[in-house]
Amino acid sequence: MPDIADKGRYTYTQNRELSWLRFNRRVLEEAGDDTVPLLERLKFISIFTSNLDEFFMVRVGNLFDLSLVSPDDIDNKTGETPMEQLQQVYSVIPGLIEIKKGLYADVAALLRREGICDLAMDELTPEEKKYVSTYYKARIRPVLSPQIVDNHHPFPHLEGKALYVVALLRAKPKKDKDKNKNKSKDKDREKEKAGPSMGLVPVPASLPAFLPMPGDPGRFVRMENIVRHWVDDLFAGFKVESSCVLCATRSAELGPDAEILERGGEDILSRMSQLLKKRASQSVVRLELSRKPSGELIKLLKARIRVDSRQVYVDQTPLNMHYVYDLIRSLPSDRTAPLLFTPYKPRWPEDLDPHASLIDQLSRRDHLLFFPFDSVDPFLRLLSEAAERPDVLSIRITIYRLATSSKIAHILCKAAENGKQVTVLMELRARFDEANNISWSRLLEDAGCQVIYGFDGYKCHSKICLITLRQGDKLRYITQIGTGNYNEQTNAMYTDLSLMTMNEDIGLDGTVFFQNMLVGNLEGEYKHLLVAPAGLKPRLMELIEAETAKGSEGYICIKANSMTEREVMDKLAEASRAGVQVQLILRGICCLRPGIAGETDNVRVTSIVGRYLEHGRIYCFGRGEDAKVFIASADLMTRNLDRRVEIACPIYDRDVRRQLMWILHTQLEDNVKASSLLPDGSYRRKVNTLAPSASQEVFMAQTSHRPFVPEPEKPKGIKKLFGGVKIEVHFGNKEHKDHKKKK
Repeated sequence: MPDIADKGRYTYTQNRELSWLRFNRRVLEEAGDDTVPLLERLKFISIFTSNLDEFFMVRVGNLFDLSLVSPDDIDNKTGETPMEQLQQVYSVIPGLIEIKKGLYADVAALLRREGICDLAMDELTPEEKKYVSTYYKARIRPVLSPQIVDNHHPFPHLEGKALYVVALLRAKPKKDKDKNKNKSKDKDREKEKAGPSMGLVPVPASLPAFLPMPGDPGRFVRMENIVRHWVDDLFAGFKVESSCVLCATRSAELGPDAEILERGGEDILSRMSQLLKKRASQSVVRLELSRKPSGELIKLLKARIRVDSRQVYVDQTPLNMHYVYDLIRSLPSDRTAPLLFTPYKPRWPEDLDPHASLIDQLSRRDHLLFFPFDSVDPFLRLLSEAAERPDVLSIRITIYRLATSSKIAHILCKAAENGKQVTVLMELRARFDEANNISWSRLLEDAGCQVIYGFDGYKCHSKICLITLRQGDKLRYITQIGTGNYNEQTNAMYTDLSLMTMNEDIGLDGTVFFQNMLVGNLEGEYKHLLVAPAGLKPRLMELIEAETAKGSEGYICIKANSMTEREVMDKLAEASRAGVQVQLILRGICCLRPGIAGETDNVRVTSIVGRYLEHGRIYCFGRGEDAKVFIASADLMTRNLDRRVEIACPIYDRDVRRQLMWILHTQLEDNVKASSLLPDGSYRRKVNTLAPSASQEVFMAQTSHRPFVPEPEKPKGIKKLFGGVKIEVHFGNKEHKDHKKKK
């Protein structure tokens, strides 16, 4: 490994935060794609906003804390300190906000043509103004809690991501009816001398996000704009000099407070509940304002909230975009249908008989479900069958995230009530799902399931379910291993893979896995499964080395969400230098820069952003029938490989292997929703030189019997065609402009 002082160490790697921001920009750019229906374009702006919220809560929060407790910590991809990374983040965000502002204005203007209008108060008709005024007096005003902030009234706690109306207030001189006029004037002068006050009005979460106009629900006013309109009424004794809507983002990183989990005494459920309460009081890492208020008000806000200028952003688009989904649900379906994607119903795979036993069918061959194109129902049917069959002894499962109304959890409860031994390894630290997982844990325990809660310092992110049967005098196993969570809601929105197999070797490894988890053994050995934190990364390194030894005959294709692990990237660069063709399909972060002369010439990186969130992980080493193929729960990130319990499963079934190779090939051929990572870290949309091919559209159109297509040929030079996609790679730091997608 190169020494940390070696500047060459950073020639082919880049900052993870900037790479993630470029991913989120590609999400935002979907809102500018006029082939995407209008309300879907509005959703993409909402997704971009939610993504950026979480980025500040998690990544910026982590860097902010690190800059305080370990300011000289060096990032192994860039050699930068936490503060240097924060400076780069702060410099990029304003440009993204400007793009968002322009796209929101464009989409809002087009929606107005369809009769869907996000109205300002001064756009209302006289009848509408009267309606809003009546509604305000009867329904809004009674639940508002306006507060004064001055020397005698402390600044209140701002709830993270809640909306507030803030105003700069100046005391009005009172009309003097007293006999002693001089005393009254003295009081007025004292107030003026004390300077302005601030008024703060929380916009209650109990109120609807927007108010539709009577007779036309497509015309609406957002609630924060109504409250701001009446701010003069709320602070009647003051002159309102400036006002806006604000929203504070707090760090969600629990940091050193997580030590509470290691204390004795109370059970882990109670301790986790305590920890969640602490999140609400974390530092503010961003302050958003709906418009630029007076300099005096900004100065007061910065002083009171303790943020600096780099953390304050003026965003004239809605600060909370969650209203979009409520809006769509509130409108008649005949109005929204033409403005949304054509509904897609996941299919039951035609090579599985819905009327026959799933267990009996799996005894004959493995089966792969490809969400959301395949239905999750076969897996639910398998679990239900296992819960009822007398020859099933036990069901063991790891759970990271569950749906809020989880069918899977209810089936597990039913199995326990039927006398099956049900063991659930529940990860309580799944970020932002902690409370949901605590609730399900208690319900599962009440139903008789054995629930265990992971390990200090290591999250359990693996996705494995093991069903054990006794058939005659022999135990048999059904193992389900997936790339995504046991969550029926996200199964309909994320592209994920779910293998169901009765392979005995994998089943025996699954048994060893759960035995190790029950006793907290993270160093267990497995013959077939690759299990992090001990066994996944070393095996990946061996597989990359084996392809490196083949030189130009070597081939590596990895599909994952992100890549940040330095050792893996160094190995891939080494493979590239040996002539190995390295194809990476990475939706989000990629800290490995391709096309760097003498280092990553043979690396190609594709990112696909489309209707569904790309979430599946496939590792492929080698070509044809000799290729070693895996599906996995792990991204190629340090946290996944070193600090989580993850599983990669080898694929032995020939048909399933071919199906996975076809998925990889189809995504490499995508020339509609795919972008290529360039050497300078920017992305360029792939250019359609032949026929358009959007991989997700192909997957929706295909039946579950998918043809085998061989992997792409070896690259020939810097310019080549990948299935009709012309890739032009330019070396150096030349600025690259995105190609507009052909209509």
